[in-house]
Amino acid sequence: MTEYQVIDSRDTVLRDGTIKLHGPDGYEGMRKAGQLAARILDEITPMVQPGVSTGELDDKVRELTLDGGAVPATMGYRGYAHSCCISINHVVCHGIPSEKTLKDGDIVNIDVTPLLDGWHGDTSRMFLVGDVPLKARRLVDVTYECLMIGIDKAQPGARLGDIGAAIEEHARQFRYGVVREFCGHGLGRLFHDAPEVVHAAKAGTGPELKPGMFFTIEPMINLGKPWVKLLSDGWTAVTRDKSLSAQFEHSIGITETGNEIFTGSPKGWHKPGDY
Repeated sequence: MTEYQVIDSRDTVLRDGTIKLHGPDGYEGMRKAGQLAARILDEITPMVQPGVSTGELDDKVRELTLDGGAVPATMGYRGYAHSCCISINHVVCHGIPSEKTLKDGDIVNIDVTPLLDGWHGDTSRMFLVGDVPLKARRLVDVTYECLMIGIDKAQPGARLGDIGAAIEEHARQFRYGVVREFCGHGLGRLFHDAPEVVHAAKAGTGPELKPGMFFTIEPMINLGKPWVKLLSDGWTAVTRDKSLSAQFEHSIGITETGNEIFTGSPKGWHKPGDY
């Protein structure tokens, strides 16, 4: 049986398996953290060009995070030493910034999580580097559609499985694989919390969505099969068949009448084509 816990800003929050239900102070904290995360992605957009290293992008993310009065939640998290994750082409998620430079035709996901005044703003976007082949562009477009279709299903009274079912149904129309090894997650004052948001699920299953719930939706969609493997660095996940992978992520809150996206772009740069 699913357990829910109503909390406010004075409570000690533990990762105890309960789904947290937040009040107005939580929504305000998540709006500020989410908007900072979105602004960071807006600001680095012009830098995502051939010849720029992922390490340079990571440095800029760190600078923008600190300038915004926050700290990168990823730095020091389980030993991770960088301010964001940057995943290129067949890297599904958790790509480690380095001296590697972007190349013409790459597709790139940049995932940032500033921790601002105790709240986590978690979001990622895809970027197209130079002249990107049509099949890669279509994968990116469909992945964004999967995200927004999933968000549309995140309504009070719905079930968590409704989100994954809608995402999987859309991706399968294009014969794309939906990654199962990684999922969305609850967040707020904790970086990762209950519930797990699986992107391939059965409608009508899972916990009921209630006002006050905060979580991410972050579908990872592969051009080929859904299977992934972890590299020896312990972080980088790649497609087993070396097919391209794409991902978008928003942090949302369930409201009385629907949901609120905390991490929407202030400039309207939600997906490639907008910027």
